[in-house]
Amino acid sequence: MKLLLRILITAALVMVISYFMKGVIVEQFTTAIIVAIVLGLLNLFVKPVLILFTLPVTFFTLGLFLLVINAIIILLCDHFVDGFDVSSFWTALFFSIILSLSQSLVYQLTGEAK
Repeated sequence: MKLLLRILITAALVMVISYFMKGVIVEQFTTAIIVAIVLGLLNLFVKPVLILFTLPVTFFTLGLFLLVINAIIILLCDHFVDGFDVSSFWTALFFSIILSLSQSLVYQLTGEAK
């Protein structure tokens, strides 16, 4: 039940952010749900591998390179999901930052712990 709630929250946030952010297009709410699922899977399986391979760069940038990794995950999701379009790397970077911050805020307000 918690997983379904997290997917729905992420999908709603993806829709809201895409409405206000130029360069991010989500065609339907079902597309946003698919985006939420694909993002979850990419974060689970691909992100740890990327972090491992870029550990020296992440270390030298004091963790700021993790923002780049998040943007890459968003661009990968754009590649896999039809109906979800992100126009550039910088748009993906800002989208990932806004999504992460809004997820943290919503989870804090609803009492969900990450």
